[in-house]
Amino acid sequence: MIDLSTIPLFAILPVCFLAGLFIGYGYFRALRATADLIVKEDQPLLALALTLGRLSLLITGFLIAVLGGGLALLATLAGLLCAKALMLRNIRKDAL
Repeated sequence: MIDLSTIPLFAILPVCFLAGLFIGYGYFRALRATADLIVKEDQPLLALALTLGRLSLLITGFLIAVLGGGLALLATLAGLLCAKALMLRNIRKDAL
């Protein structure tokens, strides 16, 4: 296994930020799909599978980021929060 703490920070932080964007986009897309399924009262097993999938994606992503150290974890969190902001902005734009 590769020791991520030996990789220089200038290389690992942008990668962790982009990974956070990817994780956040997948997480919040699955969250929206799950909410739509619950509101429609349609396919509860699919809603359960989406919930388990998005939680496992989030946990796996953050566990990998922990291997890179505290700053890598914070960069991943920053990417996730940016993805959340982008998703909310798109939803608000669609609502208008």
